[in-house]
Amino acid sequence: MATTYEKIAAVTVGSGGAATIQFTSIPATYTDLLIKSSALGNNTEGIYIQFNGSTANFSGIYINSDSVNTPGSASLARYLGSIRNETQTPNSTDVYICNYTSSNNKSFSSDNVQEFSGAGGFINLVTGLWSNSAAITSITIETVSNFREYSTAYLYGIKKN
Repeated sequence: MATTYEKIAAVTVGSGGAATIQFTSIPATYTDLLIKSSALGNNTEGIYIQFNGSTANFSGIYINSDSVNTPGSASLARYLGSIRNETQTPNSTDVYICNYTSSNNKSFSSDNVQEFSGAGGFINLVTGLWSNSAAITSITIETVSNFREYSTAYLYGIKKN
């Protein structure tokens, strides 16, 4: 089965930063969605997802590991990983959303990787569920403070032939 990726939208955060990155008017012409982002924050903090403006009916679990601490895991709704306030090394986050137009609940996964300015690294692996039958038409990625200038995110539609 061949798979085709098509870029739907791109966001680059401008001067002054932004509290959210948004994709709106997502067409219903694909099977799955993929978000690829590279971001920096003003603080070390979590990043979270919303579908269609909703923060309700999310569940999820993640595991993480870094170069210093013992790996851990926890349940946390809407969580995608975290961003750091490093000056030069952005994090990398990929979010895969399955069957986003289905009338079933929507599952998603995220992998989030960060480097500590050459002094180590950190990874989060996340799986989540949005218990809602609505097709996803908009996605918001948010953080508590701001995504810094030049943070980027790309939304791809995936067609399975």
